[in-house]
Amino acid sequence: MKKALSVAALVVGLTGSALAADLPSYKAPPPPPLPPPPLWTGFYVGLNAGGTWGNSNNIWTSSAPISSFPGNPGLRYATFSALGASGVSQGNTSGFIGGGQIGYNWQFWGGRLVAGAEADIQGVAGSNSNKTSVTAAGAFPFFGASEILTTAITTSKRLDYIGTVRGRLGWLFTPTLLVYGTGGLAYGGVSVSTGIAQFNNDCAQFPGNCISSAAFSSGAFSDTRVGWTAGAGLEWMFMPNWSAKVEYLYYDLGNVSYSAGLLATFGNTFLTNRLVAGVVSQSQTRFNGNIVRAGVNYHFNWGAAPIVAKY
Repeated sequence: MKKALSVAALVVGLTGSALAADLPSYKAPPPPPLPPPPLWTGFYVGLNAGGTWGNSNNIWTSSAPISSFPGNPGLRYATFSALGASGVSQGNTSGFIGGGQIGYNWQFWGGRLVAGAEADIQGVAGSNSNKTSVTAAGAFPFFGASEILTTAITTSKRLDYIGTVRGRLGWLFTPTLLVYGTGGLAYGGVSVSTGIAQFNNDCAQFPGNCISSAAFSSGAFSDTRVGWTAGAGLEWMFMPNWSAKVEYLYYDLGNVSYSAGLLATFGNTFLTNRLVAGVVSQSQTRFNGNIVRAGVNYHFNWGAAPIVAKY
């Protein structure tokens, strides 16, 4: 009897195990592995291209007399009044820019903020602007003649290159999309020049008793200027280690003043090509403007992975 019961229990146990093996499983499958979060921390290098245009397009030239032929203040006044303070508009001093950048990012505060520093330099093509302004002005009567002085002012203004060293602070709207503000130091190579030519019409009216004068002067400035810059941008990590950006910057390299030299007025006929008047002139302009550019960066991603918050 005991043997029969043991055999029956064994059969029941084996049957239950077989039936349990045939039942469907309700255990959820493991979740797929998540892609690694983008890593902004680390060094990066890149290239950029875009355009620039100036805000201050005038070159102002002012003058003051320093001498005149004794007894003839009219000529001195005529020379001074014809120049006065003249502005020559250079038009839209715009150009194409292209260059490169290098920087470092640090991702923190739960992975939502990115701070860093960036340095860049760009060459500028097509920003050279040359203009000539011609004016005619009357002066006090001189030996019975109505003086008409014609003045031609030729100016040139150019931005040769521009670079920046800036801090950056941005917010990650998504793990791959960074919106940032930026500001810091700007520097650039600038060139500007002014040339002045002046003539009167005295001898055309009184060829036997006249002073026909001609005056010439020129000055130039070329150097590296240092100022400031500020702007904003948008950067997108479109694949591991690679990002693309668009950026706007305003820059200001300050005012440039330079002397246009001595405007020496010479007369002929009875004065026999003698110096009859002298004028010193000063020119001034400002180098400031705007930059819009796009670029691409390669990120080396050196450093520990940050803790990325949920978006």
